Amino acid sequence: MFVTSLEMIKKAREGKYAVPAFNAENMEMVKAIVEAAEKASSPVMIQTTMPTVKYIGEETAVAMARAAAERASVPVALHLDHCTSFDGVMRALRAGYTSVMIDGSKLPFEENAELTRRVVDAAHPMGVTVEAELGTVGGKEDNVSAGIIYTDPDEAKSFVERTGVDILAIAIGTAHGFYKGEPKLDFDRIAVIKDLIDTPLVLHGGSGVPTESVKRAISLGMSKVNFATELRAAMTAAVRDALTDASIIDPKKFMGPGKDAVVALCLHKIEMCGSAGKA
Repeated sequence: MFVTSLEMIKKAREGKYAVPAFNAENMEMVKAIVEAAEKASSPVMIQTTMPTVKYIGEETAVAMARAAAERASVPVALHLDHCTSFDGVMRALRAGYTSVMIDGSKLPFEENAELTRRVVDAAHPMGVTVEAELGTVGGKEDNVSAGIIYTDPDEAKSFVERTGVDILAIAIGTAHGFYKGEPKLDFDRIAVIKDLIDTPLVLHGGSGVPTESVKRAISLGMSKVNFATELRAAMTAAVRDALTDASIIDPKKFMGPGKDAVVALCLHKIEMCGSAGKA
């Protein structure tokens, strides 16, 4: 089922679990994500960053996700991750994305709110969910690079009221990419913000965060958790291992193991999010 993301995330918030959101780079990853969701009977979000969109195209991303979702018995949404421009969001909306993120987190508060409001006004009449970010997640992922600026709870309340955004990514100490040590997360900040707003919260930078930390963040109010770097690493390692056999020249023979590795990792993350059986 190819759906928008808001309903599944609202259900996750009410049920105190999280929707797993996995970044995909190609057909194999799209198919792997949906296959894992089917096996676990979990709702799922497929995500593409802007560099990935530039590589494969919005229409191709939608076609792959829609084809996989329409054959599935679980709800699947296609989400544009960390788009920093209004025009980029509009291209995704025209192509058929069912969920979008406008990331104005590097802008001053007023400019971030204004940009987010413009996107909300454009997306909502089309029935598309809008995610925004307040504060900044650290590290680097594709074209996203930043230091950590923790989300201010009072600003989060004002931001949601002014923009009408559907879901909000908050900064609690996570970062994109792999961590050099265990991240120190501000769990109290999640609880405070959840008590101030009804908008579901998103945890970015989920790759490499210890299982217990992810589960604790979810128990305190995170309703969507993003995973990207670990999926890329798992696929690449499996493909690299398959290619040690110099006789293999058929892409199906080395991409197949890559796909299988992503399925296994997604199943682990679905279990971590508590979304198994919630489709």
